[in-house]
Amino acid sequence: MSAAVRPCGGPETAVYGAGRFPAASVVKVGVLAALLLRAQDEGRRPGPAERAYAEAMIRRSDNDAASALWAAIGGPAGLDAAHARLGLTETSADRAWGRTRTTARDQVALLRAVFDDGDADGPGVLDAHSRAYLTALMGQVVPGQDWGVSAAGRGAALKNGWMTRDATGLWAVHSVGRVRAPGGRALLIAVLSEGHATKEAGIAVVERTSVEVAGGRRPAGAPQGHRAGQ
Repeated sequence: MSAAVRPCGGPETAVYGAGRFPAASVVKVGVLAALLLRAQDEGRRPGPAERAYAEAMIRRSDNDAASALWAAIGGPAGLDAAHARLGLTETSADRAWGRTRTTARDQVALLRAVFDDGDADGPGVLDAHSRAYLTALMGQVVPGQDWGVSAAGRGAALKNGWMTRDATGLWAVHSVGRVRAPGGRALLIAVLSEGHATKEAGIAVVERTSVEVAGGRRPAGAPQGHRAGQ
């Protein structure tokens, strides 16, 4: 398990644990960010079909919609190029989008590009319209898929991911998003985990970890945390 947390607009990311994980469906945030960047470059907004795919992909985690947008952004090369512009340095796309490898720190970097206004001033980043669009969809995840970092507070805007590993049959379960913790602090949280016997066991770990890091505590069982300026 690895977790990262950063106050919105804050100067540092606290990271607990290490390792790169198969992204599963949390990669869909990056896929939509890549689509929005491509549309910005072309001087347009996403069209009706793109918006329909985006809504299904983020709100309902629809895999067919994700595959359609994966093709639209140019597959692995398109995702890697977008991630580089958005400040991710530890993520590498796979031909199968769910097997893209990522880290908790990189997922918080992506959340910064979506939620932190101060990160939208330079070239090659999401503009205000794109950030608002992504934020709105992440705040409308359907019931039953709104677990995870939402356990740490209220008003969560999130995306979760879950998959079984072919070699072991064990589950990878992740949650990334923004939440308002008790006291009103807006936090960006990413929790990535794998090796669970069931999806439900993974959700329990992710939610407990989200609560712990939102309260400024090192997650149970995690190595000593460190802080990074990213």
